[in-house]
Amino acid sequence: MRTPRPGYARLLSPLDLGRFEVRNRIVMGSMHVGLEDSPADADKLAAYLAERARGGVGLIVTGGYSPDRTGRLTPRGGQADERTMERHRVITREVHEADGRIILQLLHAGRYAFHPLAASARAGKSPLTRFRARRLTRRGVQRTIDHFAAAAHRAVQAGYDGVELMGSEGYLLNQFLAPATNRRRDRWGRGAEARRAFPLAVAAAVREAIGPDALLSYRISLLDLVPEGQDWVETMVLARGLTERGVDVLSTGIGWHESRVPTIVTSVPRAAFTPLTERLRMSVDVPVVASNRIHDPAVAEQVLADGQADLISMARPLLADPHLPAKLADGRASQVVPCIACNQACLDKVFDGQRASCLVNPRAARETELVLTPVLERRRRRVAVVGAGPAGIEAALASAERGHVVTLFEASAELGGQLRMAARIPGKEDYGQLLNSWPMRLAAAGVGIRLDTRPTAEDLLGFHDVIVATGVAPRAVDLPGFAPDGNGPAADTPDTPDATDATDASKSAAAGPQVISYADLLEGRAEAGQRVAIIGAGGIGVDVAQFLTAPQPSPTLDADTWREHWGVVDPAERRGGILPRPRPQPRVTPDSETSDGTGTDVSADARPTDGRRSREVHLLQRKETKIGAGLGRTTGWVHRAELRRAGVVQHTGVAYQRIDEQGLHITVGEEQTLIEVDTVVICAGQVSERTLADELLAARSGRTPRVHVVGGADVAAELDAERAIRQAVETSAGL
Repeated sequence: MRTPRPGYARLLSPLDLGRFEVRNRIVMGSMHVGLEDSPADADKLAAYLAERARGGVGLIVTGGYSPDRTGRLTPRGGQADERTMERHRVITREVHEADGRIILQLLHAGRYAFHPLAASARAGKSPLTRFRARRLTRRGVQRTIDHFAAAAHRAVQAGYDGVELMGSEGYLLNQFLAPATNRRRDRWGRGAEARRAFPLAVAAAVREAIGPDALLSYRISLLDLVPEGQDWVETMVLARGLTERGVDVLSTGIGWHESRVPTIVTSVPRAAFTPLTERLRMSVDVPVVASNRIHDPAVAEQVLADGQADLISMARPLLADPHLPAKLADGRASQVVPCIACNQACLDKVFDGQRASCLVNPRAARETELVLTPVLERRRRRVAVVGAGPAGIEAALASAERGHVVTLFEASAELGGQLRMAARIPGKEDYGQLLNSWPMRLAAAGVGIRLDTRPTAEDLLGFHDVIVATGVAPRAVDLPGFAPDGNGPAADTPDTPDATDATDASKSAAAGPQVISYADLLEGRAEAGQRVAIIGAGGIGVDVAQFLTAPQPSPTLDADTWREHWGVVDPAERRGGILPRPRPQPRVTPDSETSDGTGTDVSADARPTDGRRSREVHLLQRKETKIGAGLGRTTGWVHRAELRRAGVVQHTGVAYQRIDEQGLHITVGEEQTLIEVDTVVICAGQVSERTLADELLAARSGRTPRVHVVGGADVAAELDAERAIRQAVETSAGL
């Protein structure tokens, strides 16, 4: 991991982009938040973007808008038509009143469109949608060029400072460029020069349409990460052609959406792709924007100092903290709310058709709905928050922001709750940034902190309000003998065997495997042996499997190791910058020589060869669905790929029988199986820890404070920090 230099002089310095000057080098990159699709949401979108402008960002790029109906992402997706652009005058006005600059991104989905009007360079279906795209005719190609130009003109007329053309991530312009998706035999596809003709024609038409004063940015794919993608020579020729046609800024993109290489999740090393950005910058005479996993301002400063880019795109970090630039300028870098790149509340929501927000900032994209209104001094309340996990800390911060007098109690010696365990999972190292930021933010907000303190109901009688955020305890199964109920888990219960509500999850069968809870393992109170069974394959179970098998040191901490780990190579050496992935070989298990159809997944590498710890790990669940099916849309496939690569043996449709001196006995279908292990890790979900809340609610005297129960203490979901923090902030907003 790079060692950043102190200070932010380069990141905060202005830059002349040719058409106008921006006040710093921070670009809020394009990110769809679900407010773009309906003109009726223009006021909400204006509030969201204007807050980032007030926070000091240099240049804002909107979410993508299609130039025509064919290019919409969804049937009701955003389009830069006359009605929409007229409504957007409120957006451009509010951003400009905040001394900001904003450009509209034009995005044609091509074969990524989720509707029957999809059209692309050639007929076919992408892996992301069930709709088959038709082939654009030669007349259709020209119409699309005209539509781009007309949409760009409407954007500038609506007050935008320019437009950005989305030519990356596998959308239409990118589809014309790659041999994988363009095998036309006409002037728009016969060879590399013909494949470039369409995006170059779009850039030229848009430049003419927006006039000499508006900014024209092009998001260029430097690394497609798909077989038969572009090579480096083609990309450089395209870049020079774009600048010749009037493009002012080249914003870099990495990877198509269908690529099987992660590019933005938290396990990707910081600034992993900036060497390619630097190479582009050396080849063109316009400013270049670096992107993808540059979340830490210190890393962004170092990228600029090393001459790898002229500007830094920080989309999700500005979801997390809209005032990030202002905090840097004011010397409050330690108080920045860090983005942990979890995708849970932003991209996962968008891909499920919901409005995006942010796990660590639930007000993101809800600025007009979730308002932390300051209270008058005479209405200040004394607020106790009990439990310093994510929900408790954010409740304390939100309450203090409103002006209340807040005291935060924590029974242990550390802040963070179960997030401390998550930060120990290889690939989630950036969660530690959130842990490090909380003490500074709490101190700045004036929150009183009492660690190693477990208050009683009597201790809290002097407060007006008590927010109980005491979290959860691991659910323990009744071992060595228990039987499932035979009906399968209910929809709202953990995917585990029948369990007791005991909080001590460390029972051991005599002379048999050691039985430990995930909490004991991740907090270092217990260690796993060489043969491990994990009971419960939800998010925690998957995390534990990765904790036990991930390479050491973590590839996330070294970009070269990570690239080798995922088969990423120089696009100058291989088209698309990706090596072919060998088919996994079946792993031989004691009870089966091949996949026997009983629910045991043995299609994984037999022996990891990439520095992984040599453990035999079994991951088990009662459900018959594939393991990891409930994980996030943008991150789940990464976790599943890592499990396969590690050789984790996956068992589904499991009925748990017993643990004895031989090991763990299970039944899959009609077949009984013994899994010989020395350790069983229980990831059987959680139970709410609400003893204090029940005591306070039972008291009901005139001196009893108002009681609010939030987070895991309210609902013991599977460590759902996004729901817990949102509930905590909403509760504080209502005090």
